[in-house]
Amino acid sequence: MARYTGPVCRLCRRERQKLFLKGERCFSMKCPVADNTDRQTRAYPPGMHGASRQRQGSEYLTQLREKQKTRRIYGLLEKQFRNLYEEASRRPGITGTNLLQFLELRLDNVAFRAGWGASRAQARQFVRHGHVQINGKRVTIPSYRVRPGEVISLKPVTRENFNVKRNLDVLDRTVPGWLETSDNGFSITVRAVPQREQIDEMINEQLVVELYSK
Repeated sequence: MARYTGPVCRLCRRERQKLFLKGERCFSMKCPVADNTDRQTRAYPPGMHGASRQRQGSEYLTQLREKQKTRRIYGLLEKQFRNLYEEASRRPGITGTNLLQFLELRLDNVAFRAGWGASRAQARQFVRHGHVQINGKRVTIPSYRVRPGEVISLKPVTRENFNVKRNLDVLDRTVPGWLETSDNGFSITVRAVPQREQIDEMINEQLVVELYSK
């Protein structure tokens, strides 16, 4: 399976904002786009001419950057993201909202929302390695779309994992209202499909729709 293996801080710099791709590092002084006046940051695009690069501010560029930001937040490559958009456009309702719902209902994202992973990448690794179960059965497909009523849980042996226990204790992350936790946070039930107001990512999905609909 193809996946991005480069430095993720480079992606945040390219979008000139925090995408929270690296867990606790994003909240530390090591973050290259940290808002801290006591040290020099690198909140400019990567590359040799990144510091001097000027944005043109065109409509297309604004739409492109919003699309790139969205798929990087959720860790998808272009083909995966485009396929989700096409499915969302065929579904009745608002295309942008449908797209965000599909992204939120991915199994790796639910594991991240539950607080088991410090980042979506770590949560995706837990899924791929067989640590996550759905209704008691192991599922190793990060893109699996959960449905209302399904119970997602960690394997008993994984509940003793140091990283999982530390993430649940340390991370100050609120579980969204469309999910319900139980069993000391090691199980989570999908109550309903998330509504737009329950998705807290700073994304303007209409720009993504405008880009792909051209």
